[in-house]
Amino acid sequence: MAKYVYFFGGGKAEGDATMKMLLGGKGANLAEMTKLGVPVPPGFTISTEVCGEFYKNNKKYPAGMEKEIRLNLNKLQTLMGKMLGDPKDPLLVSVRSGAAVSMPGMMDTVLNLGMNDKAVIGIGKLTGNERFAWDAYRRFIQMFANVAKGLDIHVFEDILEKIKSKRKVELDTQLTADDLKLVVSQYKDAYKKITKTEFPQDPWEQLMASIDAVFGSWNNPQAIRYRELNDIKNLLGTAVNVQTMVFGNFGDDSGTGVCFSRDPSTGQKVFYGEYLINAQGEDVVAGIRTPQRIETLKKKNAAVYEKLVAIKDNMEAHYRDMQDMEFTIQQGELFILQTRNGKRTGPAAVKIAVDMVNEKRISREEALMRVSPEQLDQLFHPMIDPKVKKSLSVITKGLNASPGAACGRIVFTAEEAEEWVAQGKKVLLVRKETSPEDIGGMHAAEGILTSTGGMTSHAAVVARGMGTPCVAGCKELAITGNSFTVNGKKYKLGDFVTIDGTTGEVFGTEVPLVTPSLTKDLATFLGWADEIRTKAVRDGIKTKGFVIRTNADQPVDAQVARKFGAEGIGLCRTEHMFFGAGKLDLFQKMIVAENPADRKVALKDLLKLQKKDFKGIFSAMAGLPVTIRLLDPPLHEFVPSNPKDIKALAAVLNVKPSILENKISSLHESNPMLGHRGCRLGITYPEIYDMQVEAIITAACEVAKTGKKVFPEIMIPLVGTQEELEILRKNAEAVASGIIAKKGSKVAYTIGTMIEIPRAAITADEIAAHADFFSFGTNDLTQMTFGYSRDDVGSFVPEYIKQNILHHDPFQSVDISGVGRLVETAISLGRKTKPDMKMGVCGEHGGDPRSIEFFFKAGLNYVSCSPYRVPTARLAAAQSVLRSKK
Repeated sequence: MAKYVYFFGGGKAEGDATMKMLLGGKGANLAEMTKLGVPVPPGFTISTEVCGEFYKNNKKYPAGMEKEIRLNLNKLQTLMGKMLGDPKDPLLVSVRSGAAVSMPGMMDTVLNLGMNDKAVIGIGKLTGNERFAWDAYRRFIQMFANVAKGLDIHVFEDILEKIKSKRKVELDTQLTADDLKLVVSQYKDAYKKITKTEFPQDPWEQLMASIDAVFGSWNNPQAIRYRELNDIKNLLGTAVNVQTMVFGNFGDDSGTGVCFSRDPSTGQKVFYGEYLINAQGEDVVAGIRTPQRIETLKKKNAAVYEKLVAIKDNMEAHYRDMQDMEFTIQQGELFILQTRNGKRTGPAAVKIAVDMVNEKRISREEALMRVSPEQLDQLFHPMIDPKVKKSLSVITKGLNASPGAACGRIVFTAEEAEEWVAQGKKVLLVRKETSPEDIGGMHAAEGILTSTGGMTSHAAVVARGMGTPCVAGCKELAITGNSFTVNGKKYKLGDFVTIDGTTGEVFGTEVPLVTPSLTKDLATFLGWADEIRTKAVRDGIKTKGFVIRTNADQPVDAQVARKFGAEGIGLCRTEHMFFGAGKLDLFQKMIVAENPADRKVALKDLLKLQKKDFKGIFSAMAGLPVTIRLLDPPLHEFVPSNPKDIKALAAVLNVKPSILENKISSLHESNPMLGHRGCRLGITYPEIYDMQVEAIITAACEVAKTGKKVFPEIMIPLVGTQEELEILRKNAEAVASGIIAKKGSKVAYTIGTMIEIPRAAITADEIAAHADFFSFGTNDLTQMTFGYSRDDVGSFVPEYIKQNILHHDPFQSVDISGVGRLVETAISLGRKTKPDMKMGVCGEHGGDPRSIEFFFKAGLNYVSCSPYRVPTARLAAAQSVLRSKK
């Protein structure tokens, strides 16, 4: 017969710490602590399997479960020598949630269960503390009504506040027993008025209703959202813990608190926590009273403090991780209500991991698995001060497109951003969506907020490349002129707004930010990651290691990436270089040229500027490979579309606006992402690619002459047939060989292609014959495989994820079963033609930890990501290697 309920108490337990999936983290640890002799109030845990059955069977419990609850309740009553509902000496219990993965505060709790009109009299007489008894009763009514019956908690808060006001007191603790009797009476009246029933006096009815409510809270909105945000999946549900109540509100010799074995904000090895005297647990969480620092407990009760310190040390040693503990002191006796591995900030996670290795508590490999890439990412971006974040109200939420927090005065155009910053102001650029022409303002702004676009929209990609915080796709943001409105509130030009690009949250006020410092511990930690990553050995791949490159378009980006540990550039997008000072006009002149001769004149001027950019990048990356992608976007993206801007450009180019307008109109395409772009431009306008190859090779030769080693890799985009690559390779080789001969240089270069069209993936064996390397452009490959526009997925992908049609946004984390299969196919076919061919990925997926693990297993030699994602990619790659060993 199936077992659903597990007992703990009296130094014995039916579970242990290994049973988290069945008993939840809380239940498993309560059982483990009981076995270790920690003073844990006894009780029993109803397993997560029951929660699974509860939802599977339309909120009905499996046969035999209620019988098991009664048996375990009898066992608890026998152990405690008390009965639930006894009018003289009643047993009171708490009913709490506890999933396998910690979800703090997301699900429901009921305390003081078993209280009724008779029990309150008995407890008052037994303890000699009538006030305590009535306070416990009013708390129970309020929690039960809210949690089990769904009544608005403010109904009861209003009653309490009115009575406090009438008695002219500020704190709950200042109310007398008679005051609390009145509170209870009015609470019961309110309960009856709303539910049309009396408040339940039967403890068994109270217990089952509370168990129902806790299981029901597994699917409340905040719990569902928490699991979505933290990618918590494949759990049966929550367990329910029924545990003997201990009371911190008996008087001044009692109290309750939360403590950590190390500081969860900094990772320092100090005892950290807070407590309240004469209070119950919810008082600490609710913030009704100001808690005291844990170290002051030593003065109030040295014996309890020393015992708590000893338990804290033992628990950390036993679990080999920083512990988060809840405790209650009842009339001078200490009880531990919970322990779990504590949540921590990114800086704390790294420090704790490194310290525990130095303390010989864990291995380096364990330390690397203790820090998530998301936590590590916090160390490289400003973040909202954790001390104030709890008190902030979120006005809206979008996609966490580029990590870090930013605060500034809102502006609505790139020009405003640059002007205001020149005046010494900090600004936040707010746009419906950004375009390449906004690059100056994007660079000047502290952060970027858009109302449309996805994780691979222009705003998101450029912001990540620059290390600028960005929240994209805020659908609730209605932008009109120089203001935007969210949920009825208007924010005007110059108002302060703060964004958190790590969470996607937006705050309608100025918020203090903190910048984490880069420490020796971080260097040590990443050194361990590199040691694992660079020694990785895989079947069928001769070269050792798993390389991390960066996507960088400017020398400054390359320098940042190299500082963060990048081992080369995997993607330099030449089109981004055309937006620099003096370049866009020349490029636009080339685009609208009427014939090849005029086009070549414009390209000759551009050549000098491109060569200068490439020299800067080669110098910054001296000794490391640099992959440069030839022009990819369609030409219409570089010219204006509205009449005012066309007229201004016509004046610069000295042509009639009508002629220019006709030329720009001829560039229009119905579906430009599938149109005249990438290698198709190189085929139809070979002079464009010839100029770029000339600039690349000339720059390489000139930098090489200074004694620096250069390794240029020329990448041809959007190839779909071997014939395209064959033609363009021959063109590039002809240009390159001529320059190398002229310069008398021995620069070695390679020519490869991006695999970003499904046809290229399934004919990779043919294409490989003309390529020295493959680089997977997974943004376009995803777009063309799914048939999704990456700029518009925000309108339906969230709903797809909600309905489990998709498990992740495929532009954030690679679609392993579809796009991933094309990647694996191309790798296999390509290496049939050239067994030692170097292959990597340069799409945004190159910085996503889940995708990195797939790419490692698939056999890629490297991943490439934006500069600020390089450290997290180093860690994710090491974790992929460690997981593959298991």
